[in-house]
This record gives sequence, C-alpha cells and structure tokens, in this order.
Amino acid sequence: MKFQILDIDHVVIRAANLEAMTRFYREVLGCALEKEQRDLGLIQLRAGRSLIDLLQVGGKIDRPESGVPGVGRNMDHVCLRVEPFDADALKTWLIEQGVRIGEQATRYGADGYGPSLYLFDPEGNMVELKGPPDATA
Repeated sequence: MKFQILDIDHVVIRAANLEAMTRFYREVLGCALEKEQRDLGLIQLRAGRSLIDLLQVGGKIDRPESGVPGVGRNMDHVCLRVEPFDADALKTWLIEQGVRIGEQATRYGADGYGPSLYLFDPEGNMVELKGPPDATA
C-alpha cells in the first residue's frame, strides 16, 4: 500500500538493532534515507516534510537516560499522518510485512478526530498511522 506521511518535525528513537529498525521504517513505512552518520550511530529518515532519527544505543551521541528500547521507555508513540487512509488495505500490507498490529479507532490529533491505526516497529515502539479528519466528528 502506498501512502504519504504529511506532518511531524522529527522524532528520535533509540535503537538496539539499527539495521532492523532502518529496514522497518524504510521498507514497511516507506521513509527515504535522508542522512547517514554511522560514526555517530545515527540514521535520519525522511517522512514527508519530517524526519525520523534512529539513534544506535551505545553510539557516540546516545543518551542512556532516555530509556531502554523495546520496553516503552524511549518514547510512547509517534503519530504519522498518512494519505490515503484505508484501514483494511493498511492492515493487509502491514500483516504481509510481518508487522504486529494494534487497535484501530477514531482518535483526536492535530487535525481533529479521524481514523487511526496502531502498530509496532521491530523493537516494540508504537507507531500510530492517522488518516484525515472526520468531517462529522
């Protein structure tokens, strides 16, 4: 399923397995490689107008006080606004990619209430895919 991420400035995710995380955000969610600084343990991925930075645990610029990847202490979730939002097609695509799917619901976000789907990256971080605002909500 093709979709475009529309809004977020950037989010930094601490990664225990930088390769698996890079593959997930590139191949499953469709982010493009923006900048690679392997010496720092940093991969920056373009998500629409925004960036998702993956920071290698133990790398030169890692801040261990940020938490432990995979146990929900490095962030709660990142919400990515996507279009088109076809929940069934998204679920089919994600399941084909071996992605663990979470709850689908109508949730509030920057554009108001709209459809939303939770999923989890390879290290257990929750990602929310959010569709357009619901005109009736």
